[in-house]
Amino acid sequence: MNRRGRISPTDAGLPDGGARRRTPGLRREEVAVLAGVGVSWYQWLEQGRDITVSPQVLDSVGRVLKLTSAERRHLYVLAGLNPPAPEVDPATGDMCQGLQRLIDAWMPFPAHIMDAYWNTVMYNDAAAMVLGMRPEIVQNCLIAFFTDPVYRSRAKGWEAVAAKVVAQYRAACSERPGDEGFQEVVEEASRLSAEFAELWGRRDILPGGQMEKEFQHPVVGTLFVESTQLRVPARPDLAIVLHTPRPETDTAAKLEWLATPEGRRGSMYPVAG
Repeated sequence: MNRRGRISPTDAGLPDGGARRRTPGLRREEVAVLAGVGVSWYQWLEQGRDITVSPQVLDSVGRVLKLTSAERRHLYVLAGLNPPAPEVDPATGDMCQGLQRLIDAWMPFPAHIMDAYWNTVMYNDAAAMVLGMRPEIVQNCLIAFFTDPVYRSRAKGWEAVAAKVVAQYRAACSERPGDEGFQEVVEEASRLSAEFAELWGRRDILPGGQMEKEFQHPVVGTLFVESTQLRVPARPDLAIVLHTPRPETDTAAKLEWLATPEGRRGSMYPVAG
């Protein structure tokens, strides 16, 4: 009822008739007609009666009431249905500059941002110096993990981490069943790496979250970090990956040195060994 009152007939593509209306916004009958449902059924929906509600009908009502993605998901919850996957609101599409400032402020620790398919969106200088992120490699974190010689040479215990990475990617795929974008990444990774294909065939699944990693950097030696994936509700298509030094190690001091002019000169992309 609240959202119905905010939509004028003109907003909904109806003539306002020029007469004073007792009801602010749209009438129930107008919403019902525009959504293609019965007037009584729509009244029962507003009243919260125990009626059968389908996702298709809720989507029609949401379209008429011009609900945002968050409001549409809330409508599903009110109706007792599983909400659809979050979508990016067009009003939040310009958040990337703020997110770039966020990961730049994470310096001197590595940080990067990836989309739902793990395509690299942006990264800070520490991610380039430690993880080997750079423009000339495949800009997909999953594929680069298996194919980039710089990353593989630096990741100690790569085999153990690889199994977890693949299981986390399968978990990401399960959030969007039938999404062809994931299938394309899996097919390319399988073509480029027999190791990936073997791990993918295990069908293991793990939630994304936090993972301990150990890197052998060619200049400063061993680095111990915790890799943490964070989500921004307003941008459900993106994940922020922050690498935090383990507190019981000297990793923080080493990363701070790598960010100095002296450290940068000798540590951009050399392969360990």
